[in-house]
Amino acid sequence: MTFNDTKPIYLQIADALCDRILSNSYSADERIPSVRELAISISVNPNTVARSYEFLQNSGVIYNKRGIGYFVAQDARELIIQTQKKEFLNEQLPNIIKKMKLLGITPDIIEDNFNNYKL
Repeated sequence: MTFNDTKPIYLQIADALCDRILSNSYSADERIPSVRELAISISVNPNTVARSYEFLQNSGVIYNKRGIGYFVAQDARELIIQTQKKEFLNEQLPNIIKKMKLLGITPDIIEDNFNNYKL
């Protein structure tokens, strides 16, 4: 895993786990790697992974079965989608709209070009 300097590593790890849940790599009630397993696989301190798991647990995305491990919450996908939509609408979209206005890009131009992109 490659990290950037703009966001704390524990949040980048949490984002990566959320992406895996959204892409169905992990499904509801499925066990995710232990703190130690994940720390070794991505070469970070186990405390950093533990902090990521604590963040996700507090967010309701994962839950802990004491002595067994961490599991994906039943409604994790919905929680992640809801959180990421809110973040996009409040943080990213205003910058996109500002840039569109500066460049003279209208919604019609976006719609005309939308078919050229594969989602």
